[in-house]
Amino acid sequence: MNLDHPRIIDVQNHSIFVATWNVAGRSPTSNLSLEDWLHASPPADIYVLGFQEIVPLNAGNVLGAEDNGPAKKWLALIRKTLNNLPGTEDGHRRPGGHSRYCLVASKQMVGVFLTIWVRSELRDHVKNMKVSCVGRGLMGYLGNKKEGDELRRNADVMEILKKTRFPRVNSECSDAKSPETILEHDRVIWLGDLNYRIALTYRSAKALVEMQNWRALLENDQACLRIEQRRGRVFRGWREGKIYFPPTYKYSTNSDRYAGDDMHPKEKRRTPAWCDRILWHGEGLQQLSYVRGESRFSDHRPVYGIFWAEVESTHDRLKKSTSYSSSRIEVEELLPYSHGYTELNFF
Repeated sequence: MNLDHPRIIDVQNHSIFVATWNVAGRSPTSNLSLEDWLHASPPADIYVLGFQEIVPLNAGNVLGAEDNGPAKKWLALIRKTLNNLPGTEDGHRRPGGHSRYCLVASKQMVGVFLTIWVRSELRDHVKNMKVSCVGRGLMGYLGNKKEGDELRRNADVMEILKKTRFPRVNSECSDAKSPETILEHDRVIWLGDLNYRIALTYRSAKALVEMQNWRALLENDQACLRIEQRRGRVFRGWREGKIYFPPTYKYSTNSDRYAGDDMHPKEKRRTPAWCDRILWHGEGLQQLSYVRGESRFSDHRPVYGIFWAEVESTHDRLKKSTSYSSSRIEVEELLPYSHGYTELNFF
């Protein structure tokens, strides 16, 4: 839809719950509770949930056939949780037996997994969904995991922004033009394990964490959201909410202790870091909250933000002529498939 077209007459606000979680290659059990993580009051209109490492990143999973078994387990847990959240009508079923939330997109690329859910009454309004995958290569992925490699991560961000192209949509309106690049979109949300670190020793960082001195920690945050962004190297013009929660990585298994506390003094300790982040770009987005969850399931804590998003709408009599009716993607087209590792981007 051409957002500048004079036929747009109304602006509505919809709430979006955006979350990212690196689950450290662990597959969930059927009794894993997601309620504390996915709870929002009131429940959001749209849920965008991004996972990293839903399978172990070993040679078999990276180079072999894709294992989508864990993704199916996550989908089942998410469906159950969303449709039983406090505030949803009559538990998880509405009159007529329909679920309160429905899946509109689900995509896996090796360990990266994104799933999007909307209120059932909004499903018919979700159109013009397009997916673009930018290949970074096997070594491009493994090569930016270690500390001190922020320049490589910056380069990856720039390549994704540069190379991502979305298919043009043929519209019945001759003046309509669909976005082709990431930054041509009106509103963009970037989420994931960005893997930027804090440029301090373990001992110094841990002391600041215990004092809850987030400002001092953030001054040493390698993330382009802070140091790299201030230097103009990457993510220029992007925004991130204020961080008032402890670093989300790296924790000991099933513990509230950072992993460095349980290591031998001679072993290299991983400095606690805010690896897991959510950014946004464009007007018409307002972040209402930015917090972390406290699940001990992974060595990362999940992070989520809630946004208000402005959405333009038209009169019913104009919807047919201004929508891309032929561009709707069915959920089955977005389910996991195997083509080797790529970076995955949904915008």
